[in-house]
Amino acid sequence: MQDKIILITGGTGGIGKQTALTVAKLGAQVIVTGRSQASGEAAISELKQLSGHQRVDLLVADLSTQAGIRSLAEQFKQKYERLDVLINNAGLAESQRRLTEDGVESDFAVNVITPFLLTHLLMGRLKSSPSARVVNLTGGEARGLIDLDNLQAERSFMGLNTYSHTKLIMMGMMYEFAQRVQGTNVTINVCYPGQASTNMTQSVTPEMAPGFMRLIWPLFKLATRPDGGQSAAKAARSSIYLASSAEVEGVNGKYFDTNSKIVAWPKAVLDQATRQHLWAIAEQLTQIDNIARRSGG
Repeated sequence: MQDKIILITGGTGGIGKQTALTVAKLGAQVIVTGRSQASGEAAISELKQLSGHQRVDLLVADLSTQAGIRSLAEQFKQKYERLDVLINNAGLAESQRRLTEDGVESDFAVNVITPFLLTHLLMGRLKSSPSARVVNLTGGEARGLIDLDNLQAERSFMGLNTYSHTKLIMMGMMYEFAQRVQGTNVTINVCYPGQASTNMTQSVTPEMAPGFMRLIWPLFKLATRPDGGQSAAKAARSSIYLASSAEVEGVNGKYFDTNSKIVAWPKAVLDQATRQHLWAIAEQLTQIDNIARRSGG
């Protein structure tokens, strides 16, 4: 990873921070995103100290808004001529349905639109790398069906089930994205990190949990109690592997489990008609065609 340029969204805490720490130790130039300048700078200082590596930078942006995503892309392009690895790590699990300033349900905005739009906006920088990788983290129980009539929880918002649904949608989008970059220098893959103690999991309330989880609520809270980053470090292994391992050089359009092994995609992801429908919706919400023309791709 020596001198590789890696951008990690949501890299100031949790799994993203542990990912940043390891790839910094491997010699990469690491850029992490955060919403707050103060907390972001504190995380950067800690990452530099723990890694013994000074090439760790911060970009501040609110990734729940398309203006924030565009701002992040422009900040990056002003400072860096290429991007070797983009890790779409940032995620959101809301306790109730909320719309962003763009009129998009917030889980859908962060978990689906952010990686879709940011990857598009930075595609030029990715293509400037000899061999670029896009790594996407899924989460929750990302399986079952994609409900095209409830993509933004228009009919029902169900806490963690809605979060998992948006992650499944993201997987479908990134599978489709991988097909569209096939044959280029860019690869796109998805990994499942497993459960970890993070700010997000610690903020989950019983009301957000599906029925079966409420029955074992004390066990869930025990598993997500603060542990000094130990479980997050373990959960970061799959994204670190996809970002750094020579074994996945040129591997595209695959889904990796917590042990960094290729596993079958959920059946819903493999439905081409569903994927193309999702893609069309994301293009409409982001006006990505217009953006691509203005930025030169």
